[in-house]
Amino acid sequence: MSTALEATGFIMCIISWLVTGAALVNDYWKISTVSGSVIISLRQFENLWHSCAENSAGIAECRDFESLLALPSHVQACRALMIISLLFGLAAMIVALLGLKCIKIGSTTEESKAKIAGTGGILSVLGGLCCIIAVSWYAYRVVQDFYDPFSGGMKFELGTGLFLGWGGAALSVLGGGLLCSACRRASPQGKKGYDVPLLTWSLIISSFGVLMFLNALCFVWQRLLWKRPSEGLHGHSQV
Repeated sequence: MSTALEATGFIMCIISWLVTGAALVNDYWKISTVSGSVIISLRQFENLWHSCAENSAGIAECRDFESLLALPSHVQACRALMIISLLFGLAAMIVALLGLKCIKIGSTTEESKAKIAGTGGILSVLGGLCCIIAVSWYAYRVVQDFYDPFSGGMKFELGTGLFLGWGGAALSVLGGGLLCSACRRASPQGKKGYDVPLLTWSLIISSFGVLMFLNALCFVWQRLLWKRPSEGLHGHSQV
């Protein structure tokens, strides 16, 4: 059973790394809203690297952000966090591969392989946390600007890249948690024993990652719904 859990966690880590990479390069981190517009002749969308405009004929023109220091602070931080998340994910896959029970490399003992696999799980969870923070922070700023009455210009909504990031982060945290189940083999007594400190910290980190993911989704969803009743009241009062 532990072998199946570790293999499943390793596969989830691979998938999460690919999804996180797809989220990083996705063009649609935020997209201009069509709410209240009858004719849409121009659509704008942005990610962490460039801003694009697409006309009604489907022809898009993109402009890269030329200056790093001129970017908003949250965009700079999200860039760094996403890259760190991918590095954590890559390290997690390499380390976890060496610690899987079904992989035999050299004369490594079961106890050592279990600790290696658990380390890979912790790296995967840390990568997922970095991704959650990045996409949630970016989403918060998009929602905040959308409902800001003093923000002029075009309004933006959440794009596909953010949802890919949330999905990749969830897979990374869950896969890391499954890899941490290898801590059961870290005890000299074998399958009957547990490395209590390592297992405890693994469960704490995994639980914290899942809670952050759920909290981020609930927060964004609450921000989306909270303003709508007040907007309706303002609209009736004006009439």
